[in-house]
Amino acid sequence: MADIQTMQQTARPASAWRLDPPYGARTVLVVMLAALLLWYTGKRVEIDRMVALTAEGVLATVGLREHSQVGSGLAKIGSSLFPLQISERTETARIENFDPTDLPWLSYIETVEHRERTLNPTTLAMEESVETREYLVEPVGYLRHVLVKMLETLEIALWGTILAVALSIPLAFYGARNYTRNRLTYVASRSAVSLFRAVPELVSALFLVLAYGFGPIAGILALGIHAAGFLGKFYGEDIENADDKPQEALRAIGGNKVKVLWLAVLPQVLPQYIAYTLYILDRNVRMATVVGLVGAGGIGQELKGRYDIFNYGHVGTILVVIFLTVFVLDQISARLRSRYL
Repeated sequence: MADIQTMQQTARPASAWRLDPPYGARTVLVVMLAALLLWYTGKRVEIDRMVALTAEGVLATVGLREHSQVGSGLAKIGSSLFPLQISERTETARIENFDPTDLPWLSYIETVEHRERTLNPTTLAMEESVETREYLVEPVGYLRHVLVKMLETLEIALWGTILAVALSIPLAFYGARNYTRNRLTYVASRSAVSLFRAVPELVSALFLVLAYGFGPIAGILALGIHAAGFLGKFYGEDIENADDKPQEALRAIGGNKVKVLWLAVLPQVLPQYIAYTLYILDRNVRMATVVGLVGAGGIGQELKGRYDIFNYGHVGTILVVIFLTVFVLDQISARLRSRYL
């Protein structure tokens, strides 16, 4: 009976219950300011024009519009990239130390007659001359060349990742607040990590090409330095956020910093470290193509050269090989994550 009376005394009438609104005046003001900022920046970067051109292309695709700038451009690109170029045809006179008895695999020699009309300076009459030229035809020669360049791109990405891991380990240790008692060392490490992340790979590759010359060295250094900024930040933050109880237990029995890191911290953060490193490797494969555009080796250098001389069939072959390589690596990376993480 006492419990019933207590419940009756503490019960509130229905009118007394009130649910606070999910937003207030401040939230509405922030949303309005964000919308105005997006509208202003959208006008500056032509978002409205992008939407209009895209809608025009969609309408032209479904037959509701006759012409579309976007559709015409994409059709022109598609017709230029295909058919893919996988063969290589080289005049034998331009091949140094050419041996017709030692031809590459599947290759053969093709003889072509070239007819030219030239002006005879003595008679001032047009005369026709016939010249015979020999060409070395390699049915899969260019595809083989692209695959070799793609392998070089993978090697650049791999060594860039190895360099990034090597640089990020000391940066992570000295950038972890709970393991760096020296304030100056902590600030210097964090500043280096921020600097590495702030400089894009393409920009650093431009300067490294000037220092090291054209080739994969500039690409490896550009990818490694930039990725070290990301890994140094992620590694250091995981060290700071690791559970402190196992570390306290090891310190209590006399373990130094290195032993505590190795035995108490590393087992906790290792799965995240593997995930970060696999992500950086996957990203470096894609970025190794980009830095090659400025001469830092790999398939990007070949892509830039073929694009500049309007060999769009060769460009299409390169793009297909890049896509297939990235796709296969994504599948391998996904399997590794599902198995070990």
